[in-house]
Amino acid sequence: MDYLDTLRCFVAVADAGGFAVAGRRLGCSATAVTRAIAALEARLGVLLFQRSTRMVRLTEAGERFLHDCRPLLNDLLEAEQAASGAQAEAQGLLSITAPQMFGIQHVAPIVQGFLQAQPRVQVRTLFVNRLVHLLEEGMDVAIRIAHLPDSGLTAVQVGALRRLVVASPAYLAQHGKPRHPADLSSHRAIGFAFDARTPAPWKFRDGATGQPQFTWISNSNEVDIAAAEAGIGLTRCLAYQAAASLRAGRLRIVLADHELPPVPVHIVYPAGRRAPAKVRAFVEWARERLTKEPVLNGRGLGRGNALLPMTS
Repeated sequence: MDYLDTLRCFVAVADAGGFAVAGRRLGCSATAVTRAIAALEARLGVLLFQRSTRMVRLTEAGERFLHDCRPLLNDLLEAEQAASGAQAEAQGLLSITAPQMFGIQHVAPIVQGFLQAQPRVQVRTLFVNRLVHLLEEGMDVAIRIAHLPDSGLTAVQVGALRRLVVASPAYLAQHGKPRHPADLSSHRAIGFAFDARTPAPWKFRDGATGQPQFTWISNSNEVDIAAAEAGIGLTRCLAYQAAASLRAGRLRIVLADHELPPVPVHIVYPAGRRAPAKVRAFVEWARERLTKEPVLNGRGLGRGNALLPMTS
């Protein structure tokens, strides 16, 4: 391998977490990959990977080298694509990331249709509940549910999501319906936290707060919704997470008059007009479909869950 191919090999191993998988993706043997990484480590004079019988993991030096190396390879790929006409025709591997539950419910169906319309494109999706750094992690497009900070990325807003408090009809019949955030102190609740330790405080419009009794804390929105359906307590969620349960009558919205303004949903991608055709094609395909999604416009939550003004 020449040095450029060796760098591509290094990134492939880092992404795959193993030599054999990287070799299959690159179309070469695991032995060739192992030799290439060993030669790169000898050239740099550092160990890039920790090896064991069960895993291959980047060292601290490897993490730094990957951080510096990946943007260079991405820039080179863009230059190659521009020269070969990829700027004009959608083709090649497209990497998309989104929050896990939103990705499964709303992005995956869009990808299915996009692949049927664009036979020369292949797609990789990463649905995770963490902030994915597009350039550092080799992603082309992200769906972000948040107020976005200023950055060099291009963002297209496709809607906004209500921030709800919900409970099952059985729970409300037994414990009563809270009318004000202050009433939450006498209610049981299922809380969400990424570390399943300390749930975020429940904030409401005009600075009001409420502190329910958390009888269950999880790091899964699906678990929280299921627990609320079972009558364990109230839970807080974004509208899309509870939409099916609300439409089916398994959950009811409470404290609607105190909701915070909806949180915006954006399609985010680097390069703007210089983005490859595959990126521009997918952004337009997804934008057209997501902007028509009822839940992103405060609707589609069933009878008795009326639309609130979509202010932000």
